[in-house]
Amino acid sequence: MRRLNLLSRELVTILMAIAIVATARTSLADHYVVPSESMEPTVLPRDHIVVDKLAYGLRFPLMDGFVVRLAEPARGDVVVLTSPDDGIVLLKRVVAIPGDRVTVVDGQLELNGLHVPITRRDHQARESLGKSDHPVSLDSGGGPPLGPLLIPRDQFLVMGDNRGNSRDGRFFGLVPRASIFGRAAGVFLRQGAPVWIGL
Repeated sequence: MRRLNLLSRELVTILMAIAIVATARTSLADHYVVPSESMEPTVLPRDHIVVDKLAYGLRFPLMDGFVVRLAEPARGDVVVLTSPDDGIVLLKRVVAIPGDRVTVVDGQLELNGLHVPITRRDHQARESLGKSDHPVSLDSGGGPPLGPLLIPRDQFLVMGDNRGNSRDGRFFGLVPRASIFGRAAGVFLRQGAPVWIGL
């Protein structure tokens, strides 16, 4: 009987540890491995990304949506989300938020009647979007056009930084806020070597 009680306590301890890890991965932070070139040159295929899952709210395992909503995804944020058309987890940049009127032509954005310029600096094309000044690539063209489109409440337009080689919101449409898991904080592993590249 004593041995059965000891095994029961050990099993409860193991199950609690599993529950704590699952809750932390769902609610606080996680990692993501980049599968494609769609976010080049910002991140590269096989980069390992730290995801801040508390950036936009608190979630619990096995629950859809946020239990507590915090900040809203902002223009320029790199986010991890579930694709609306096939459920695949993706890494994309938020380019338009609720209330924005957006048009995309040749990979370039027009937001609320203003052209978002792409400038060249240090031999690299760069775009300023919200608080983000980030690299973009038009080497494969600009991809399909979109809009003009008014972004409704709780919906977001996401695109890859590699504008001509990204399956993004121009293909699968707008992303509901509940489908955005968290904000990518940075790259912590590239080509097997530890690095820190903030996003």
